[in-house]
Amino acid sequence: MDRQLDAEVALRLARADQRYTGLRRALVEVLAGAGRPLTIPEILQSRPGLSQSSAYRNVSVLVDADVVRRVTGAGDHGHFELAEDLAGHHHHIVCSSCGRVADVVPSPGLERALDEAARATTGFEVTEHRFDLVGVCAECR
Repeated sequence: MDRQLDAEVALRLARADQRYTGLRRALVEVLAGAGRPLTIPEILQSRPGLSQSSAYRNVSVLVDADVVRRVTGAGDHGHFELAEDLAGHHHHIVCSSCGRVADVVPSPGLERALDEAARATTGFEVTEHRFDLVGVCAECR
């Protein structure tokens, strides 16, 4: 795992009076390597032997420490990924049939257009945004 990411996660957990345990490190490692938001069952599949209650409890600690964020999906399970400032800015595409969530990296032109549209129509200066596209994935079509 990236040393800089590891150090930042440890710092955020320390600020929240939490330790960077081996289990939390493993969860961060899984999410960092996934390339898309994962559900707890998907995390459990990649780490055999990890109990569901431990996964939920430790993911909650990581969310509270601003290391992980919950992404809204269309299925029964929440999806989790590293916080945007750790993983890089991106948007999501959500399958309305199976609930799968995937990352989509927008073009700089689209990002500028979104910011300009918000400023022109509302007067807001956008400091961050989240944008989800909903459709049907190739497997569900």
